[in-house]
Amino acid sequence: MEMAQSIPTYFDKHPNWHAELDYLRNLLLSTELVETLKWGIPTYTIDNKNVVGIGAFKTYVGLWFFQGVFLTDHAMKLINAQEGTTKGMRQWRFQSIEEMDASLILSYLTEAIQNQKDGKEIKAEKKQVPMPKLLQKALKNDTQLRTAFEQLTSGKQKEFKQYITEAKREETKHKRLEKIMPMILSGTGLNDNYR
Repeated sequence: MEMAQSIPTYFDKHPNWHAELDYLRNLLLSTELVETLKWGIPTYTIDNKNVVGIGAFKTYVGLWFFQGVFLTDHAMKLINAQEGTTKGMRQWRFQSIEEMDASLILSYLTEAIQNQKDGKEIKAEKKQVPMPKLLQKALKNDTQLRTAFEQLTSGKQKEFKQYITEAKREETKHKRLEKIMPMILSGTGLNDNYR
C-alpha cells in the first residue's frame, strides 16, 4: 500500500527523531484515526476530517491538533505557534521520547476525536482577492483567455490573482502575467505541482 510506504519515507528524512516519530505514530494508530499523508506529513483523520498530524523539526517533534483550540488542555501542553494568525490549530512539542506520556497523549487524542465527531471546528476565513487591473484587461481583450479563466476553479483563479497582486513593481506584474497566460489556457493551476 502506498500510504504505508510513504509514512516511513517521511520518518527516514528525520533520523534523529525516528524513535519519537514511531512512538507517536503507534499511539495514533491505536485509535480509530485513519492515517494519510497530506502536505507531505503524516496526518490522521476521522470521517475524512483532519484531526492531528505529526511533524519533525530541528529541535522538536510535535503533534498538530487541527482544531486544538477546542481541547481542554488540562496539562497545559498546547501552544499556538503563530499567535494572531492561527485560529484553530494547536501544537504539542516534544524534545525527547522521555517527555511522551502515552496515557496523557491518548487523553488529548480521544478528546480531539470526539470534538471532530461533534463537529467542533473553526472554518478558515475565505479572503476575497480583487481582480488585478492588468489581469482584468488581459481577460477583456482575449476571449479565449477569459473563457479558460472562467473554467478554472475559484481556488486557481484566486492563486493567479494573488500572484499578480503580490508583485510590487509594474514590470514584475507584466512578467507574471506573461508567465500565467499559457497556464490559464491549459487549465493548469499556479500551484498544481505542490498538490
